[in-house]
Amino acid sequence: MPRKTAGKPLWASIDRYFGDLLAPSDEKLEAAVKANRKARLPAIDVSPLQGKFLQVLIQMTQAKRVLEIGTLGGYSTIWMARALPKRGRVISLEFNPRHAEVARANLHCAGLLNRVDIRVGPALESLPVLNASGAGPFDLIFIDADKENNPHYLQWALKLSRRGTVIVVDNIARQGSVLEAKSSKPDIVGTRRCLEMMAAEPRLCAVALQTVGVKGLDGFALAVVLR
Repeated sequence: MPRKTAGKPLWASIDRYFGDLLAPSDEKLEAAVKANRKARLPAIDVSPLQGKFLQVLIQMTQAKRVLEIGTLGGYSTIWMARALPKRGRVISLEFNPRHAEVARANLHCAGLLNRVDIRVGPALESLPVLNASGAGPFDLIFIDADKENNPHYLQWALKLSRRGTVIVVDNIARQGSVLEAKSSKPDIVGTRRCLEMMAAEPRLCAVALQTVGVKGLDGFALAVVLR
């Protein structure tokens, strides 16, 4: 059994300690979280540390063009947009018009709406439009939408990338269900297929890490495009 502090698993307390120290919240981030709750959006935003991780990745890679698949209320978008250089831009794809409306309001409140282009509709319809319009290649692509379509999102990420592009796929542990090879659940099938594609794709150097923290058992896959 995991150790507990004040009734919580030890890893959650450690996560909060790291977050308070290295990814402290502020007025704009808190406002976004409160707005998302008020609008009754699903409570599936990235954690503060995960948001800071995306921010650090953008700064490490000096990314200027970022693609996010899955906006929700824009919490992760705020973290990434803050890391961009002066002329940097995030294009974020969101299926739900109401979620996009909340995200735009949150980004406006954070003073970042001029750095973000939110496009509403099924991502698998928006991605071909992006490709045809020459919006890519992107420097960093964050995939955090419906998991059943992760294999398709990965294929499009490759089309919209260049050598050196970083691809991040969120929520790959599925609370441990990723181990269920015979599962027929769409999110498990999609997640496993995406990971298998990353492993087999010669254009990618990829790794997957499980994490524990305020969101429980989670994880992400990280890859860089080699050519």
